[in-house]
Amino acid sequence: MHTTLAIPTHGPGLYEFTREVADWAAGQGDGVLTLFIRHTSASLVIQENADPEVRTDLTAFFHRLVPPSDDPSMAYLTHTYEGPDDMPAHIKAAMLPTSLQIPVIDGRLALGTWQGIYVFEHRRASHRRQVVAMLR
Repeated sequence: MHTTLAIPTHGPGLYEFTREVADWAAGQGDGVLTLFIRHTSASLVIQENADPEVRTDLTAFFHRLVPPSDDPSMAYLTHTYEGPDDMPAHIKAAMLPTSLQIPVIDGRLALGTWQGIYVFEHRRASHRRQVVAMLR
């Protein structure tokens, strides 16, 4: 069984979609859920969903680690014609996962108490990110 989820984003940050995945997986029995993002400038992560400061700090850390291409420290980049956030977004997506696997037991995601599933958007513009979900 599979589906494609559309996750709207509005600039850099983590966008939780745990509920959408859990609702889709409900009642499906046992299996392994694979999530795959169909983009090269965004990632998927499992992260804490209790304190929003975690999301803020992660976004700030990766911005500091890989700043926009108009930052002097990134002068070596050559892929710059799609904007100063594009190539850094590709670098971040290469560093972070683009797919996740989550056990599903009795139709419920086997996530920990404070874990949530997120699209980690690396671009400045709004997007509608597609995440393919497959349960086997």
